Amino acid sequence: MEGRPDASEYLPQMGQYVKLVPDGDLIEILQRQKEETVALLRGLSEEQADYRYAEGKWSVKEVAGHVADNERVWTYRLLRIVRNDPQTLSGYDQNMFARHAPFGKLPLSVVIDEFAAVRAATIPLLRSLSDDAWLRQGEFHNRPLSARAAACVIVGHEMHHLNVIKNRYLNR
Repeated sequence: MEGRPDASEYLPQMGQYVKLVPDGDLIEILQRQKEETVALLRGLSEEQADYRYAEGKWSVKEVAGHVADNERVWTYRLLRIVRNDPQTLSGYDQNMFARHAPFGKLPLSVVIDEFAAVRAATIPLLRSLSDDAWLRQGEFHNRPLSARAAACVIVGHEMHHLNVIKNRYLNR
C-alpha cells in the first residue's frame, strides 16, 4: 500500500509519527525496518541494552519491548477497522504497560525475538488487505482512524524510538 493518509484520517497527535514515514510501499518499509531494527539491537551488548540515559527513563530493552507492545495495540486497532468492527477503539496506558512488562529483565536476544515475531505477524495481515480495506475507518477518541493511518503510526512510532535510541542511548 502506497499513499500517505490525509490528516483527517488520524488524531492530530499521531501526526508526529505519520510525518516520519517515508514515501513508498508500507509493507516494504515495515520489512526493511524490521531488518534494520533487529540488526541494530543485535549489535548491542547486554550492558548497552540495559542503559538508561536518565533516571526514570526506559532501558534500550524496555524501549524495544514498548515498540513491540505498541505495534500489537495498533495492529489490533487496524484489524478491528478492516473487519468493520463498529465499536469505538480504545486507548492504552503505555506507562502501565511498561511497568508490568518483563522486557527489562529479559535477555536482549529474547526481546529481539519478540519484536521480530510481532512484526512477522503484522506483515502478512497487511499483505492480505484489499485496496478498500486500507481506506476503511473506525472511531478512535471521537475521531476517524483509517487502517492506513494505523499502519503509518506503527512505522513512524518505531522510527521515532529508533532515533531516540541512536541519539540518546548510543551516542554517548
